[in-house]
Amino acid sequence: MKWTVFVNMRATAAWLRQSPEDRDRIAAACLGTAMVDDRVTMRFYDAEAFSGYCSDVAVFEATDLRAYYFVMERLRNTALLSVPYFEIISIIPAMENGFREFQRAENGVRQAG
Repeated sequence: MKWTVFVNMRATAAWLRQSPEDRDRIAAACLGTAMVDDRVTMRFYDAEAFSGYCSDVAVFEATDLRAYYFVMERLRNTALLSVPYFEIISIIPAMENGFREFQRAENGVRQAG
């Protein structure tokens, strides 16, 4: 089963004051520290041109929620979240095709009963 977690974030003034080169360096160092488990991947999306709610969305995919949790704990210990360069606005976990998992489980319960 694969989990997808949408992390809505807002860039802080501290991040926006950095040069593009410094942003790249900071992000590479922080993500290199946090993203050490191959059960978790991340994609990053800019949203500031479309939303006043958040400036960025990180989309994590994980086959193990504990592995995702540990990635987030590592990220909390980096400058991205501790300076902070980004503030987390909301976290939305979702199960990919969760309804299918539910249907399979329900069919198994009915067949066993």
